[in-house]
Amino acid sequence: MSDPIISVQRISKQVADSTGTLTILHDIDFALFPKETVAIVGASGSGKSTLLAILAGLDTPTAGTVTLAGTDLFALDEDARAALRARQVGFVFQNFQLLGHLTALENVMLPLELMGRRDARAAAAEMLARVGLGERLAHYPKLLSGGEQQRVALARAFVVRPAVLLADEPTGSLDFATGAKVMELMFELNREAGTTLVLVTHDPQIAARCERQLRIDAGRVAEAAAA
Repeated sequence: MSDPIISVQRISKQVADSTGTLTILHDIDFALFPKETVAIVGASGSGKSTLLAILAGLDTPTAGTVTLAGTDLFALDEDARAALRARQVGFVFQNFQLLGHLTALENVMLPLELMGRRDARAAAAEMLARVGLGERLAHYPKLLSGGEQQRVALARAFVVRPAVLLADEPTGSLDFATGAKVMELMFELNREAGTTLVLVTHDPQIAARCERQLRIDAGRVAEAAAA
């Protein structure tokens, strides 16, 4: 078996609240391998999104380590973590997180421009065509439907060909039919790119499409039933 693309070792996360210290995640260990599709499931408020943020180095654990592509995330400073994310990680969020003052094309170009890619415009246009938005390049997010905005977000995530795609409830803001189409597209793009997909979802049908499910219960992670 190949080396893990992400290795999580004894991750814990605690925060202070009015009653004292709240443990969100406790002593979590698991590994994710290249090209895997993994769903993180659990009750609302169980810490799924917190775990996803820690995997990306967007949030810091109270204890433990996360290794991404062979690099200890929390041995890096914030700037170095951001640089590693830019090279290795794509994101898709529930609320799209598009920049409203940029067109669809400019939103997808942005991560390529930050990498110094000279072909940013052509590559972004090609990816938008791949997600069915070749005629929407000059549209601003406010002129796009929710499903179209999420397809722009998918294009932005996959255009850099990340090693890992982290998706946090990507259909949460969409109606059922639109969400089903977006998920079908996400899985298609993931197969084409050979990306490791880590998907937080409350939808058992979406989770069942992944090769593995990790369930958070009482701050701990356990392997759930295989898809």
